[in-house]
Amino acid sequence: MTRIQANLVLLLAAAIWGGGFVAQSTAMASIGPFWFVGLRFAIAALAVLPSAMMESRRMKSAPTAGEMKTFVWVGLALFMGATTQQVGLLTTSVTNSSFLTALYVIFVPVIAVIIYRRNPHWIVWPGALMMLTGIFLLSGGAISRLTTGDMLSITCAVFWAIQITLAGRFVMQSNRPLALSCTQFAVCAGLSMLIGVFVEPINYTAIASSITEILYVGLVSSGLAFVLQVIGQRYTTAPQAAIFLSSEALFGALFAAIFLHETIPTAGYVGCAIIFAAILLVELIPELSKRRNSRMMAET
Repeated sequence: MTRIQANLVLLLAAAIWGGGFVAQSTAMASIGPFWFVGLRFAIAALAVLPSAMMESRRMKSAPTAGEMKTFVWVGLALFMGATTQQVGLLTTSVTNSSFLTALYVIFVPVIAVIIYRRNPHWIVWPGALMMLTGIFLLSGGAISRLTTGDMLSITCAVFWAIQITLAGRFVMQSNRPLALSCTQFAVCAGLSMLIGVFVEPINYTAIASSITEILYVGLVSSGLAFVLQVIGQRYTTAPQAAIFLSSEALFGALFAAIFLHETIPTAGYVGCAIIFAAILLVELIPELSKRRNSRMMAET
């Protein structure tokens, strides 16, 4: 898979996540955040498990204890990111949550620099700023005073950045994207439902009323999209992956307009253009630079 193909896979994952925002917003009216997160990732884990087993048979070995340990770390980051986002939605708007969650665009390259001493391509920094500007305009250009939910959304962005960074590193080390995906889903599901048992009453009526949203988010938004993320990250860098994945806010707004009849403000269309411009710059500039350097080396 080429880097361009990998980034398109990540863009598809972002589009699926954008549709998941619609499901999340409607399901929260009848089910608690921890049970929602737990059920969605339990379904995702079960959906990916057969493919993960086939992956092990193809590689003629199961994941080692060391690999499983790294997968669990990714699952812990996923759990913290998913639950802080979902709980935050109880006390903040979807607009604020999507904007603040998108801060992981900045956090990912910062983590890469601090932990791995790996400097990204220079275009990632202006691209990240353009992406944040676009998402801000898409939100209407107005962020209200920070609430508890806003602070949780910022915290969520930190953990999403950690999850993206760790998933990219460990999938390249293990070459087991499906085993990693299944493990991180199972860890997230187990921890979320364990907390849900103590802080949220079990309400089977609520689960039944939101089963469509749970199945969509579990099978498609969680199962398929996160697997696409892990596969795509094998062939691109974490900072570039963050840029493409953060476009979920754009797709979320588009799907909300289609299915929930929400309107995009005038500034939002400008934001859409900036987001797509950022994606194109992050995609094209490194590729053009690589080709130019290769041509110069060939000439010398």
